[in-house]
Amino acid sequence: MGVDAGSADSVVLVRSTPVAPDPRVERAAGALAEAGFRVTVVGWDRGWKLAAAEDRPGFRLVRIRVPAPFGRGLRNLPGLLRWQVALLGWLLENRARYDIIHACDLDTALPGLLAARACRKRLVFEIFDSYADAFRVGPLRGLTRRLEALAASQADAVILADDVRRAQLGKVRPRRLAVIYNSPPDIRLELEGRGEAGRFEIAYVGLLDATRGLSTLLEVMARRPNWTLDLAGFGVDEEHFIGRARALSNVRFHGRVDYPTALRLMAGADVLVATYDPAVPNHRYASPNKLFEAMMLGKPIIVAQGTHVDNLVERHECGLVVPYGDTAALAAALERLAAEPDLRRALGAAGRRAYEAFYSWELMRARLVGLYRELAAGGS
Repeated sequence: MGVDAGSADSVVLVRSTPVAPDPRVERAAGALAEAGFRVTVVGWDRGWKLAAAEDRPGFRLVRIRVPAPFGRGLRNLPGLLRWQVALLGWLLENRARYDIIHACDLDTALPGLLAARACRKRLVFEIFDSYADAFRVGPLRGLTRRLEALAASQADAVILADDVRRAQLGKVRPRRLAVIYNSPPDIRLELEGRGEAGRFEIAYVGLLDATRGLSTLLEVMARRPNWTLDLAGFGVDEEHFIGRARALSNVRFHGRVDYPTALRLMAGADVLVATYDPAVPNHRYASPNKLFEAMMLGKPIIVAQGTHVDNLVERHECGLVVPYGDTAALAAALERLAAEPDLRRALGAAGRRAYEAFYSWELMRARLVGLYRELAAGGS
């Protein structure tokens, strides 16, 4: 079934977040809508009681409300299973509304695969993070790895966030494979964020999780009252980091923010920090949107050794690399950047060149739309 002005394939993009926000999902949905596909996004409202449905530019957002806590590892399994059953029910009930299911991660791929086979639909499996390596699945790690391999082998197409993640597929050879980096749209010139004159400003916007090096960053901030940190986000360790941030007068905690606000906060910083714990297996395949946001904005970034993203930073000479959890090393890297504005500009400019040449959203959007046009033209 082809895509043209008169007859466009319909896509349902499913994600186990409330999409409030979820930049990668929203970018993909918008790009497909602009390319002529009819798009619905289905998300999971775990308890925030958000709107059951919203009209977004180019697509309809639907949220399935299944209460479940965050950050409890395998204790979340009953809630996850209820979500998957509810999602499968929605997909079966609304089978006439879509031709292609775009499932993000394993927790939507399994109901997506069942619905695709039952309703003779095509399935795109996008792996943001490997469940076996990223989440607290304990004794179920082997099972989750086999299920991911099954979904990848049965899908009509697989999307990875970085070429290095091919290793996580093992021996699976997908029918179609696309690598689409976590690149933001190029809106640098639209941003007006500026820090306070005379102060060295740092920004972290993302998950508030103990494995993101935030304890080390806050230790450094406690010793450098003349620096400022903009901290924003949410996550399983949110309450802990809120308490620590509020105890420091040079840390501005913004909580959950929308994506334009997140970009403005980063645009106003002198340096961005994204230090992930390499002890987490999935972090060794990390290709975080924070890196590509820094590139797009022309900002230097500090990352941790042994997380794959350090290879990208060193290859493109767009930031500094420090050992994870090393307070002295992080402080030294920040002190160097604070003292050398020319170095900051050089690192930021190198990142911007890399974004334009290899990682821009225009390049990624072309890959996504090209994959979908191939699916639409060739069926399964």
